[in-house]
Parts: sequence; C-alpha cells; structure tokens
Amino acid sequence: MHDQKRNRRCCDVKELELKLISALMKNSHRSDRELSKTLHVSQPTVTRIRRRLEEQGYIREYTAIPDFGKLGFQIMSFTLIKLKKDDPEVETKIREQLRQSLKKKPFATFFALNGLGARADRIAVAFHQNYSEYLDYIEMMKQHPLVNIAETTSFLVNLADSHHFQLLTFSEIADYVATMRTE
Repeated sequence: MHDQKRNRRCCDVKELELKLISALMKNSHRSDRELSKTLHVSQPTVTRIRRRLEEQGYIREYTAIPDFGKLGFQIMSFTLIKLKKDDPEVETKIREQLRQSLKKKPFATFFALNGLGARADRIAVAFHQNYSEYLDYIEMMKQHPLVNIAETTSFLVNLADSHHFQLLTFSEIADYVATMRTE
C-alpha cells in the first residue's frame, strides 16, 4: 500500500525533475547554470523545471541546515503529546495561537497536529539554548488555555555531543529521491 502511494505520488514527476529535486536537497545554493552541468541539460531547462516544481508545490522553500550547536542551541527535543480530548472546533484557534506564539519565541521547528503512534497524537520538534528554556517550553505547552494535555514525553538530544551517528542532513534521502521510479 505504501509503495503504491509513493509510486502514485511519484508518477506526476519525471526522472529529470526528481534528479533536480535531489540536487537541490543536497545544496539549494547551487545556481541553475551549475545544476544544468550536473544534470547534463541546458540552463533554461533547469530554470523552467525549477519554476514549475515551485508552482506545483514540490519545492516549498530553499533553506540551509546550520550547525545548531554553534548557533547556541544545546538541546533538540522531540516531544510527543497526548491530548485528553480533541475538539475539532477549537483546532483552528489552536493552530493560529501556536503560529502567533512561535513568532514571538520560535521554539518549535516542526509541529504536527495530527499523528498516530507511541500513545500520542501530536509531535513537536524544537531547539533550546539550555535545559531551563526546554522546561519553559514544556510549561508553555501545558498551560496553553485551549490545549488539554493528558501527557507529554520528550526525547532530548545533546547538540554538543560529538558522537552523533549522523548529523541532520537531507543528502541520503536526496540520493533516494533521485532514484525513485516515475512509471
């Protein structure tokens, strides 16, 4: 079933488009001229395909992945959240209030409001300068007036640890994207 969904989604994208997406995932800073040499097509072809992929939403943004530790963050948290009761009428209000509060103090980099597994229905991935800031973040979530939290569980990553298995990168998945079947 998952392969069928992946293949169906992939069918709308041609092989060259997948290779371009892969190249951009590895380094979005590259120029269309540089990409055209790598992909063995003309620069106008790369520009046209890139623009179409952006318009169709395959490429949402271009961004860098910094060394968060060097930027002063000591902790990355993965917080699983289980709500006591999920009120669909309040969902829109919660999303808007979260967006506003995250603009003031952008703890979370990824916040999924619907999920499944690990006895949770929400997840937040966030970066913190220290443990005290992490605790403030958890307290902020628990005291949100519209969110009725039953339980939170966090997995904390020490960003200063030099023994991580693999650093955050999209290079591996980019290699896989480049080889996805388009039939």
